[in-house]
Amino acid sequence: MKDFVDVNIRVRYAETDQMGVAYYANYLIWFEVGRSEFCRKKEFRYADLEAMGYRLVVTEVHCRYRGSAKYDELIIIRTQLKHLNKRKITFGYHILREESKEVIAEGETQHICVDSNGKTKSLPEKFLHCLAQ
Repeated sequence: MKDFVDVNIRVRYAETDQMGVAYYANYLIWFEVGRSEFCRKKEFRYADLEAMGYRLVVTEVHCRYRGSAKYDELIIIRTQLKHLNKRKITFGYHILREESKEVIAEGETQHICVDSNGKTKSLPEKFLHCLAQ
């Protein structure tokens, strides 16, 4: 199995500025779209984790912009797992033009597992196993 998951989306008008260029903060939303699909493909349902009283909170985010996504352009959100231990997960992302595969942004997010009171906890084994496979 490949070590990344791709999601194809089309840049919507609401995600762009007056010049038709995607607003920079939308890349972080696209990272979340990619991360959610990555977890789904690994049979890790975030709703199940929340039902058990756990949350994954973002502790760091980085994004390097190399180009601009434009209105109505097809892009690929490529997501991979970069680091995993019992309490911390790091995902890596590449945003690519669908047609040319040119990287227009790259970044990562780091997450820790907490309980409903915000106290750092170990990720349940079931979820560690899903992500590690």
